[in-house]
Amino acid sequence: MNAELVHAKTFVNDLFVLIKFRIGLMVVFSTSVGYVLGMGYVPDPIHIFHVLFATFLTTSGTGILNQFMERERDARMGRTADRPLPAGRIAPELACWFGLILSGMGIVYLGVLVNYLTALVGLLTVVVYLLLYTPLKPKTPHNTAIGAIAGALPPVGGWTAATGVLSGEALALFGILFLWQFPHFLSIAWLYREDYARGGFRMLPIEDPQGHRTAHQVVLYTLVLLSCSLMPALLGMAGVAYFGVAVLLGLGLLYASLTFAQSRTDVLARRLMRATLIYLPVLWTVMMLDKIT
Repeated sequence: MNAELVHAKTFVNDLFVLIKFRIGLMVVFSTSVGYVLGMGYVPDPIHIFHVLFATFLTTSGTGILNQFMERERDARMGRTADRPLPAGRIAPELACWFGLILSGMGIVYLGVLVNYLTALVGLLTVVVYLLLYTPLKPKTPHNTAIGAIAGALPPVGGWTAATGVLSGEALALFGILFLWQFPHFLSIAWLYREDYARGGFRMLPIEDPQGHRTAHQVVLYTLVLLSCSLMPALLGMAGVAYFGVAVLLGLGLLYASLTFAQSRTDVLARRLMRATLIYLPVLWTVMMLDKIT
Protein backbone atom coordinates (compact mmCIF):
# COMPACT_ATOMS: atom_id res chain seq x y z
CA MET A 1 0.00 0.00 0.00
CA ASN A 2 2.82 2.40 0.86
CA ALA A 3 4.50 1.63 -2.47
CA GLU A 4 1.23 2.40 -4.28
CA LEU A 5 0.91 5.72 -2.46
CA VAL A 6 4.48 6.65 -3.31
CA HIS A 7 3.89 5.71 -6.94
CA ALA A 8 0.69 7.78 -7.05
CA LYS A 9 2.42 10.76 -5.44
CA THR A 10 5.30 10.50 -7.91
CA PHE A 11 2.86 10.36 -10.83
CA VAL A 12 0.99 13.45 -9.62
CA ASN A 13 4.26 15.33 -9.12
CA ASP A 14 5.42 14.28 -12.59
CA LEU A 15 2.15 15.49 -14.07
CA PHE A 16 2.58 18.89 -12.44
CA VAL A 17 6.13 19.11 -13.79
CA LEU A 18 5.05 17.95 -17.24
CA ILE A 19 2.37 20.62 -17.63
CA LYS A 20 4.67 23.25 -16.08
CA PHE A 21 2.00 24.04 -13.49
CA ARG A 22 3.64 27.11 -11.94
CA ILE A 23 4.26 28.68 -15.34
CA GLY A 24 0.65 27.89 -16.21
CA LEU A 25 -0.54 29.80 -13.16
CA MET A 26 1.58 32.80 -14.15
CA VAL A 27 0.12 32.70 -17.65
CA VAL A 28 -3.41 32.49 -16.27
CA PHE A 29 -2.72 35.45 -13.98
CA SER A 30 -1.35 37.55 -16.86
CA THR A 31 -4.38 36.61 -18.96
CA SER A 32 -6.73 37.66 -16.16
CA VAL A 33 -4.99 41.06 -16.02
CA GLY A 34 -5.74 41.69 -19.68
CA TYR A 35 -9.30 40.47 -19.21
CA VAL A 36 -10.10 42.62 -16.18
CA LEU A 37 -8.55 45.72 -17.75
CA GLY A 38 -10.48 45.10 -20.95
CA MET A 39 -13.77 44.70 -19.07
CA GLY A 40 -13.12 47.63 -16.75
CA TYR A 41 -15.03 46.00 -13.91
CA VAL A 42 -15.23 42.74 -11.95
CA PRO A 43 -15.87 40.15 -14.68
CA ASP A 44 -18.62 37.58 -15.10
CA PRO A 45 -17.30 34.46 -13.31
CA ILE A 46 -18.57 31.99 -15.92
CA HIS A 47 -17.03 33.81 -18.87
CA ILE A 48 -13.67 34.39 -17.23
CA PHE A 49 -13.62 30.72 -16.17
CA HIS A 50 -13.91 29.70 -19.82
CA VAL A 51 -11.12 32.12 -20.77
CA LEU A 52 -8.72 31.05 -18.04
CA PHE A 53 -9.44 27.32 -18.22
CA ALA A 54 -8.93 27.26 -21.98
CA THR A 55 -5.74 29.29 -21.56
CA PHE A 56 -4.46 26.85 -18.95
CA LEU A 57 -5.17 23.90 -21.25
CA THR A 58 -3.29 25.56 -24.10
CA THR A 59 -0.36 26.51 -21.89
CA SER A 60 -0.15 23.05 -20.33
CA GLY A 61 -0.16 21.35 -23.71
CA THR A 62 2.51 23.70 -25.01
CA GLY A 63 4.68 23.04 -21.97
CA ILE A 64 4.42 19.29 -22.48
CA LEU A 65 5.33 19.54 -26.17
CA ASN A 66 8.28 21.78 -25.32
CA GLN A 67 9.61 19.17 -22.91
CA PHE A 68 9.01 16.44 -25.49
CA MET A 69 11.10 18.36 -28.03
CA GLU A 70 13.89 19.10 -25.54
CA ARG A 71 13.95 15.81 -23.63
CA GLU A 72 17.41 14.75 -24.87
CA ARG A 73 19.00 18.10 -24.05
CA ASP A 74 17.19 18.22 -20.68
CA ALA A 75 18.84 14.89 -19.81
CA ARG A 76 22.26 16.59 -19.93
CA MET A 77 21.34 19.39 -17.53
CA GLY A 78 21.38 19.05 -13.77
CA ARG A 79 18.29 21.19 -13.19
CA THR A 80 16.15 19.28 -15.73
CA ALA A 81 17.60 15.73 -15.78
CA ASP A 82 15.01 14.49 -13.27
CA ARG A 83 12.04 15.72 -15.26
CA PRO A 84 9.66 12.85 -16.12
CA LEU A 85 10.66 12.58 -19.80
CA PRO A 86 14.49 12.60 -19.57
CA ALA A 87 14.27 10.42 -16.44
CA GLY A 88 12.18 7.88 -18.36
CA ARG A 89 9.18 7.87 -16.00
CA ILE A 90 6.76 8.89 -18.76
CA ALA A 91 6.90 7.60 -22.33
CA PRO A 92 7.71 10.32 -24.90
CA GLU A 93 4.93 9.18 -27.26
CA LEU A 94 2.35 9.43 -24.47
CA ALA A 95 3.56 12.92 -23.54
CA CYS A 96 3.47 14.05 -27.17
CA TRP A 97 -0.12 12.95 -27.67
CA PHE A 98 -1.15 14.41 -24.31
CA GLY A 99 0.42 17.75 -25.23
CA LEU A 100 -1.22 17.82 -28.66
CA ILE A 101 -4.63 17.01 -27.18
CA LEU A 102 -4.42 19.62 -24.40
CA SER A 103 -3.16 22.45 -26.60
CA GLY A 104 -5.65 21.58 -29.35
CA MET A 105 -8.53 21.43 -26.87
CA GLY A 106 -7.52 24.79 -25.41
CA ILE A 107 -7.47 26.56 -28.77
CA VAL A 108 -10.79 25.02 -29.88
CA TYR A 109 -12.29 25.88 -26.47
CA LEU A 110 -11.25 29.52 -26.93
CA GLY A 111 -12.74 29.63 -30.42
CA VAL A 112 -16.08 28.10 -29.44
CA LEU A 113 -16.74 29.59 -26.00
CA VAL A 114 -14.76 32.86 -26.10
CA ASN A 115 -14.08 34.27 -29.57
CA TYR A 116 -12.06 33.54 -32.68
CA LEU A 117 -9.60 36.39 -32.14
CA THR A 118 -8.57 35.03 -28.74
CA ALA A 119 -8.23 31.54 -30.23
CA LEU A 120 -5.94 33.05 -32.87
CA VAL A 121 -3.82 34.66 -30.14
CA GLY A 122 -3.59 31.27 -28.43
CA LEU A 123 -2.61 29.56 -31.67
CA LEU A 124 0.03 32.21 -32.35
CA THR A 125 1.48 31.64 -28.89
CA VAL A 126 1.78 27.90 -29.51
CA VAL A 127 3.31 28.35 -32.97
CA VAL A 128 5.90 30.92 -31.86
CA TYR A 129 6.87 28.95 -28.77
CA LEU A 130 7.13 25.52 -30.36
CA LEU A 131 8.06 26.18 -33.98
CA LEU A 132 10.34 29.21 -33.51
CA TYR A 133 11.59 29.62 -29.94
CA THR A 134 12.21 25.96 -29.07
CA PRO A 135 14.16 25.08 -32.27
CA LEU A 136 16.16 28.33 -32.04
CA LYS A 137 17.41 27.77 -28.47
CA PRO A 138 20.36 25.61 -29.61
CA LYS A 139 21.08 27.86 -32.61
CA THR A 140 21.15 31.51 -31.54
CA PRO A 141 21.35 33.54 -28.32
CA HIS A 142 18.57 35.71 -29.77
CA ASN A 143 16.13 32.94 -28.87
CA THR A 144 15.23 34.92 -25.74
CA ALA A 145 13.67 37.67 -27.84
CA ILE A 146 11.61 35.14 -29.82
CA GLY A 147 10.47 33.39 -26.68
CA ALA A 148 9.53 36.74 -25.16
CA ILE A 149 7.02 37.27 -27.98
CA ALA A 150 5.16 34.10 -27.03
CA GLY A 151 5.53 34.89 -23.35
CA ALA A 152 4.01 38.35 -23.75
CA LEU A 153 0.82 37.25 -25.54
CA PRO A 154 -1.30 36.04 -22.55
CA PRO A 155 -2.51 39.52 -21.46
CA VAL A 156 -3.28 40.23 -25.12
CA GLY A 157 -5.46 37.12 -25.14
CA GLY A 158 -7.18 38.31 -21.98
CA TRP A 159 -7.85 41.71 -23.55
CA THR A 160 -9.28 40.25 -26.76
CA ALA A 161 -11.40 37.82 -24.74
CA ALA A 162 -12.97 40.76 -22.91
CA THR A 163 -13.28 43.24 -25.79
CA GLY A 164 -13.18 41.23 -29.00
CA VAL A 165 -10.69 43.65 -30.53
CA LEU A 166 -6.95 44.21 -30.64
CA SER A 167 -6.04 47.75 -29.57
CA GLY A 168 -3.24 49.97 -28.32
CA GLU A 169 -4.04 49.07 -24.73
CA ALA A 170 -3.40 45.40 -25.47
CA LEU A 171 -0.10 46.30 -27.11
CA ALA A 172 0.91 48.25 -23.98
CA LEU A 173 0.34 45.13 -21.88
CA PHE A 174 2.29 43.10 -24.43
CA GLY A 175 5.17 45.58 -24.21
CA ILE A 176 5.39 45.38 -20.43
CA LEU A 177 5.52 41.60 -20.35
CA PHE A 178 7.85 41.39 -23.36
CA LEU A 179 10.40 43.73 -21.80
CA TRP A 180 10.14 42.18 -18.32
CA GLN A 181 11.30 38.83 -19.63
CA PHE A 182 14.81 40.09 -20.50
CA PRO A 183 16.04 40.91 -16.97
CA HIS A 184 14.15 37.87 -15.69
CA PHE A 185 15.43 35.23 -18.11
CA LEU A 186 18.91 36.69 -18.55
CA SER A 187 19.43 36.52 -14.79
CA ILE A 188 18.31 32.88 -14.86
CA ALA A 189 20.55 32.16 -17.85
CA TRP A 190 23.49 33.73 -16.00
CA LEU A 191 22.89 31.57 -12.92
CA TYR A 192 22.61 28.37 -14.93
CA ARG A 193 24.98 29.20 -17.79
CA GLU A 194 27.11 26.09 -17.25
CA ASP A 195 24.01 23.90 -17.19
CA TYR A 196 22.65 25.49 -20.37
CA ALA A 197 26.04 24.93 -22.02
CA ARG A 198 25.88 21.22 -21.16
CA GLY A 199 22.43 21.08 -22.73
CA GLY A 200 23.68 22.73 -25.90
CA PHE A 201 21.53 25.85 -25.58
CA ARG A 202 22.99 29.08 -26.91
CA MET A 203 22.09 31.54 -24.19
CA LEU A 204 23.70 34.99 -24.17
CA PRO A 205 25.65 34.51 -20.88
CA ILE A 206 27.35 31.44 -22.40
CA GLU A 207 28.63 33.40 -25.40
CA ASP A 208 29.37 36.42 -23.22
CA PRO A 209 31.47 34.92 -20.38
CA GLN A 210 32.54 38.32 -19.02
CA GLY A 211 28.91 39.41 -18.89
CA HIS A 212 29.30 42.82 -20.54
CA ARG A 213 26.64 42.25 -23.23
CA THR A 214 24.37 40.53 -20.76
CA ALA A 215 24.65 43.44 -18.32
CA HIS A 216 24.03 45.94 -21.12
CA GLN A 217 20.85 44.17 -22.20
CA VAL A 218 19.57 43.81 -18.65
CA VAL A 219 19.93 47.54 -17.96
CA LEU A 220 18.65 48.62 -21.38
CA TYR A 221 15.49 46.52 -21.25
CA THR A 222 14.83 47.52 -17.64
CA LEU A 223 15.01 51.20 -18.58
CA VAL A 224 12.61 50.70 -21.48
CA LEU A 225 10.35 48.63 -19.22
CA LEU A 226 10.22 51.47 -16.69
CA SER A 227 8.99 53.81 -19.43
CA CYS A 228 6.58 51.30 -20.96
CA SER A 229 5.06 50.47 -17.57
CA LEU A 230 3.72 54.04 -17.39
CA MET A 231 1.70 53.64 -20.60
CA PRO A 232 -1.39 52.12 -18.93
CA ALA A 233 -1.77 55.30 -16.84
CA LEU A 234 -1.26 57.52 -19.89
CA LEU A 235 -3.81 55.49 -21.88
CA GLY A 236 -6.42 55.71 -19.11
CA MET A 237 -6.21 52.01 -18.23
CA ALA A 238 -5.09 52.85 -14.67
CA GLY A 239 -4.81 55.94 -12.51
CA VAL A 240 -2.42 57.95 -10.37
CA ALA A 241 -1.97 55.23 -7.75
CA TYR A 242 -0.78 52.79 -10.38
CA PHE A 243 1.51 55.42 -11.91
CA GLY A 244 3.24 55.98 -8.57
CA VAL A 245 3.64 52.28 -7.83
CA ALA A 246 4.95 51.63 -11.35
CA VAL A 247 7.63 54.29 -10.88
CA LEU A 248 8.71 52.90 -7.50
CA LEU A 249 8.77 49.31 -8.75
CA GLY A 250 10.66 50.34 -11.86
CA LEU A 251 13.29 52.19 -9.86
CA GLY A 252 13.71 49.19 -7.56
CA LEU A 253 14.16 46.85 -10.52
CA LEU A 254 16.55 49.30 -12.16
CA TYR A 255 18.65 49.35 -8.99
CA ALA A 256 18.83 45.54 -9.01
CA SER A 257 19.76 45.60 -12.70
CA LEU A 258 22.48 48.22 -12.26
CA THR A 259 23.91 46.40 -9.26
CA PHE A 260 24.12 43.18 -11.26
CA ALA A 261 25.60 45.00 -14.25
CA GLN A 262 28.35 46.46 -12.11
CA SER A 263 29.64 43.21 -10.57
CA ARG A 264 27.90 40.35 -12.46
CA THR A 265 28.06 37.79 -9.64
CA ASP A 266 25.71 34.86 -9.09
CA VAL A 267 24.49 36.42 -5.85
CA LEU A 268 23.46 39.61 -7.64
CA ALA A 269 21.94 37.66 -10.53
CA ARG A 270 19.78 35.74 -8.06
CA ARG A 271 18.80 39.01 -6.39
CA LEU A 272 17.81 40.41 -9.79
CA MET A 273 15.78 37.30 -10.58
CA ARG A 274 13.91 37.65 -7.28
CA ALA A 275 13.32 41.33 -7.96
CA THR A 276 11.66 40.47 -11.27
CA LEU A 277 9.46 37.91 -9.51
CA ILE A 278 8.27 40.60 -7.11
CA TYR A 279 7.94 43.31 -9.76
CA LEU A 280 5.50 41.71 -12.17
CA PRO A 281 2.75 40.33 -9.88
CA VAL A 282 2.72 43.53 -7.82
CA LEU A 283 2.52 45.68 -10.96
CA TRP A 284 -0.30 43.56 -12.43
CA THR A 285 -2.25 43.50 -9.16
CA VAL A 286 -2.06 47.25 -8.60
CA MET A 287 -3.01 47.87 -12.23
CA MET A 288 -6.15 45.75 -11.88
CA LEU A 289 -7.15 47.17 -8.50
CA ASP A 290 -6.67 50.72 -9.73
CA LYS A 291 -8.95 49.96 -12.68
CA ILE A 292 -11.86 48.35 -10.86
CA THR A 293 -11.92 50.45 -7.66
